[in-house]
Order: sequence, then C-alpha cells, then structure tokens
Amino acid sequence: MRTSIRISLAQVTSGTQPQDNLKIIETHARAAKEAGSSLVVFPEAMMRCFGGPIRGVAEPLDGPWADAVREIARAIDITVVAGMFTPADEGRVANTLLITGRGIDAHYNKIHLFDAFGFAESDTVAPGSDPLVLDVDGVGIGFATCYDIRFPALFQKLGDLGAQLIVVPASWGSGPGKVEQWSLLARARALDSTAFVAACDQAEPEEAAGTAPLGVGHSVVSSPTGEVLGELDATPGLLTVDIETSIVDAVRTKLPVLENRRQF
Repeated sequence: MRTSIRISLAQVTSGTQPQDNLKIIETHARAAKEAGSSLVVFPEAMMRCFGGPIRGVAEPLDGPWADAVREIARAIDITVVAGMFTPADEGRVANTLLITGRGIDAHYNKIHLFDAFGFAESDTVAPGSDPLVLDVDGVGIGFATCYDIRFPALFQKLGDLGAQLIVVPASWGSGPGKVEQWSLLARARALDSTAFVAACDQAEPEEAAGTAPLGVGHSVVSSPTGEVLGELDATPGLLTVDIETSIVDAVRTKLPVLENRRQF
C-alpha cells in the first residue's frame, strides 16, 4: 500500500445545465492535475444543482454525461469523484457519486437522505444501501455524501472496510450554525473512523433557491486526530492536500477506537 496521495477538492458552484457543469469539471480537473494531484473531488449535485427538477436530467451510469466525465478523467489522467443523478425506482433518482479514471470505474449511492430543515430529499431520491471503499493508487478510500456525515456508524463501517481516507462531496444547506456544524462534523467523523476526511462542498451561491440545499463552501480536510489540514472560505477555490496514510496506522495502534467499540 502507498503511504501518501495528493488530492484536490474543487469547491465550485454547479448550475442547471449538465453540459455547462462538464466544463467546470474539466477546468478544475486540469488544475488539480497541474497541482500534482492524482484524485480530484467535486461536490454533490455536479450534474445539476438542487433547487429545480432533477428527475429530468438523471441518466444511467453508461449514459452520455457519465461517459463525458470518464473521458475527462482519461484525457487528464486523474481520478475524478463527481455527484450525479441516476434513475431509480418509483420514478425517483439515486444521488450518485461517480468515481472514474486511472483504472477505476465505480459508483456510490447516497444512503442517508436529507429529510430535514424543511427539505425532503426522499420525495425525489431513493436511498442507497451499500458502503463503498476503493483502492485508489494504493490508498483505501471510502465514500459518503453530504447528510451521510451526520451518521458516525457509516464512517466507522468504512474504517472497518479499510478506508484510510473518506471523501464527502456535499451540497450543504445554509442556515444558522450550519458552517460550524459542517466543519465540526468533518473533524468528528475523522475521529470516529480514525481516518482522514476530505469534505468538499459547493461554494456559496450568489442567489438562494428556496429550501434547496446549495452550499456554504468551507471545504475541509481533517486528519485522523481531528486536526484541520486545509480549509477554504465560502468562495470557489481548489484545496490541495497531501495525505500521509501511515498516520492512520499509527493512530489506530495508539487509539484503537474501531477495535474497542462495542455494539448495543
């Protein structure tokens, strides 16, 4: 297993047109590659922002939008993580992370749906059920999406499955205390899983859209001991951080919370 990986978090604002959002992905994937990263993480809902109809833009994983992301990743030679929507049951969609590039082609469907703060994601989105950990350039990487970050058990499960780094694309809703909660939750989940957590949010938009969660920015990377290794403000930006995975083994030896925890 490798002991280090350089990653970039692309804190951007997706729009309503999937084709325009592909241009955003390409531009920032190239910037991440130029920064020396082998993995670039984009926010949730990169295919189309929340605040409008998402059923109409949903495409299968072998559809043209996902294929275009694959081609971007292939051409730039970087692994891309980007949020999209795929068809699901009962006329709903799945809130899907596409992970592609450098020999990887996988996906994760968001497990915990955001039925909170006056927004009902479950009206239009079907929940996923399966945690995902992948070997990316020799590093065990787990995946979660936005509201998932409030649920420690998922992050502990990802740690059990070998995750040394957990990435969390999000479109985090604004409101009193929400920025503080976002940063705190990222650090707490790192402590729960004794893994690095890289949480990539949409930048704060210029205009709100009702109760739809859009973004507050403040993408952040936390170490397994809760140390903030890098953080952005609310505006668009690219956060690049070196992840030293040997730290995970050291922390888990000294503080084996995954091993010591009991089930109730």
